[in-house]
Amino acid sequence: MAAPATTEAFSLSYSMFSLLLILFACVELGDAASAVHVYRLIQYDLGGVPLGSRISHLNHHAASLPLDPNADLSRSALLLPLLDLDLSFLTDYITNKKPLGGLVILLPQKLGNKFADFGKHVDLTRVKSVLNQLEDLLVHAELPYPVYFAYESSTFDSLLGDIRGKNFSSQPATSTNGGYKLVISTPEAKKLSPPTTSNFQGWLPGQKDGDSEQLPTIAIVASYDTFGAAPALSVGSDSNGSGVAALLEIARLFSRLYSNPKTRGKYNLLFGLTSGGPYNYNGTQKWLRSFDQRVIESIDYAICLNSVGSWENDLWMHVSKPPENVYIKEIYDGFSEVAQDMGFSINVKHKKINISNSRVAWEHEQFSRFRVTALTLSGLSAAPEFLQSTGNLHDTRKSADEKAVARTVKLVAESLARQIYEHKGKKLDIFADGSSLAVNVHHIQSWLDLLSRTPRVAPFLSKNNPFIAALKKELSDHTVDVHVQNEVLDGTFTFYDSTEATLNIYQVAGVTFDFLFLMVLGSYLIVLFSFLVITTRGLDDLINIFRRPAVRKSKST
Repeated sequence: MAAPATTEAFSLSYSMFSLLLILFACVELGDAASAVHVYRLIQYDLGGVPLGSRISHLNHHAASLPLDPNADLSRSALLLPLLDLDLSFLTDYITNKKPLGGLVILLPQKLGNKFADFGKHVDLTRVKSVLNQLEDLLVHAELPYPVYFAYESSTFDSLLGDIRGKNFSSQPATSTNGGYKLVISTPEAKKLSPPTTSNFQGWLPGQKDGDSEQLPTIAIVASYDTFGAAPALSVGSDSNGSGVAALLEIARLFSRLYSNPKTRGKYNLLFGLTSGGPYNYNGTQKWLRSFDQRVIESIDYAICLNSVGSWENDLWMHVSKPPENVYIKEIYDGFSEVAQDMGFSINVKHKKINISNSRVAWEHEQFSRFRVTALTLSGLSAAPEFLQSTGNLHDTRKSADEKAVARTVKLVAESLARQIYEHKGKKLDIFADGSSLAVNVHHIQSWLDLLSRTPRVAPFLSKNNPFIAALKKELSDHTVDVHVQNEVLDGTFTFYDSTEATLNIYQVAGVTFDFLFLMVLGSYLIVLFSFLVITTRGLDDLINIFRRPAVRKSKST
């Protein structure tokens, strides 16, 4: 009677052992997994040419520098901290089209908007320089593998420490020698429909007996959208969030003057927030085309605001007409007079338009093509190259100083007021600090904060986005006849979805561990099978199972 009980106890012990073994393996795998939010490199076509990252999913072993120059990285995902990045190594891989499984670039945590200070240990100048070179390299190349950005964290610090500690320099981690695996399970990116962009305009009509449409008009314009290596991170706080914040504050100041018939000027003021800035100011062109010819002819000049949140002592006035031109000289003199009172300099820079070239370096050049006198005020001394400085990874909230924007607002508003109210040459301070017409730094700051939280890359900023509604409301609060123009972006660009994802990090054992585990499991199954046969059928039956069967001789006939 004891034998059945012993058999039952033994079977139960084996079952519990098997269950514990499986649970142990599952717990180990669960503890080794981490999930991190990552941001994908842009994927787009320009004139039919595929550019950016062409693959979104990732399933490769993690590797990091330093590595042997001859190492095979075709099945490895490189994990590269930005500040340790060897640009020559990466340039060589990209330009020579060497095989690579994937790329994850770690950005300094203090580039994130939630941090107020970069800290002494982060060289901001170096960060900007490296990021500019890196983005230029990645955005203008076709990369047949996934490329993602992530912020540094303790998870990545631990991961990099383990990878470098195991000395995978001669050969990256594989299924043979173990290591870590990076997995991003996302469907392949799909083409998006041509994006619809929105232009906004609002008026402050001047005071005149009769038709105010016969009054001259001054236009203040800023482009609000962005383009960058990572669409989900392209907030463009300075380029051109600062220009948008400045325009909205100028509109607020003059709305107070124009709301009173006694202080309403003899100029119409037209405020325009335009789209398509990174794409040759495509939205500005379409906005101007929508105007009646009488409106175009009524514009005395246009002031375009671009990247006005990072300058210190010098502001640049970019023009298409020679500085000697009577209209340009008059505008420049007005700015210089106010700038001198404020203690800084205005520099003028002339760049002639090449009509045969479709490339537009500055927004004012679109006005010039419609024969409208225009200029761009900017903290930049030279025009960026195509698709550069329009929402870089380093252009976050820290890049835009509300005080610099406020000085720009004061300059523009004061010079406009002296012209509108015929006070040129007079030492007046219409928008004096502390007065009811003082520039509101808090208003500027709140808009910079919002802009720095809102990626604005077409087509990921739809016309139904709350930010678009906020722009319209703000313009409606300070101007009249607000109009929104929705236009489809020209078909030169084709964009793809999948801009964010979750990166799963798994610690994987080498093939040696798998082999040992298989041996243990196999031995367990053999012992369990043998035990069950002995207890149910006897030892002789077990022996007969493994005994070689006798060969029967066939009888010859």
